[in-house]
Amino acid sequence: MTLYDDAALVLKGYAPEESDGTRGEQAQLRQAYLDHLALHDDGMWKACEAGHVTASALVIDPQRDRVLLTLHRKLRMWLQMGGHCEPQDATLEAAALREATEESGVTGLTLLPGGPVRLDRHPIPSPCNWHFDVQYAALAPAGAAERISEESLELRWFRYEDVPAVADTSVVRLLEATRSRL
Repeated sequence: MTLYDDAALVLKGYAPEESDGTRGEQAQLRQAYLDHLALHDDGMWKACEAGHVTASALVIDPQRDRVLLTLHRKLRMWLQMGGHCEPQDATLEAAALREATEESGVTGLTLLPGGPVRLDRHPIPSPCNWHFDVQYAALAPAGAAERISEESLELRWFRYEDVPAVADTSVVRLLEATRSRL
């Protein structure tokens, strides 16, 4: 099975759980992702100018009361860990876990069960048009030590209640959906 095939299966099986009024929006995004993949054989890769699927993960501390965010070097925004799929990624889960590990420096992360937590499509600068982000959540092990990567200006643990003051709506919604799974 290819990463493309895995992404299609994951998306077909994605059932939004939100009770905050975004369930319909999530179902529409799910269909937009599937339509994108149906139209673009290269829709998983950065080279696809119509946009491409990305994978990310919100890292949660072992006590489950804080999240680790990265101050993205290019965007200068506090975000969850994530990025582009790579040829060595066998699955979307593997891509999300790889990205979260690389960007956080935390080894031993485990994704929360149940597949993606949310979907978030956002515009990106030319030549590409969209990131079709498949968002997961990952639990850090006890004693986890973060290490900043070259993609970040800073890494910081935030209490749940502090996230809305520093992050955009997408991250806040991801946190809310993640908390409903914990």
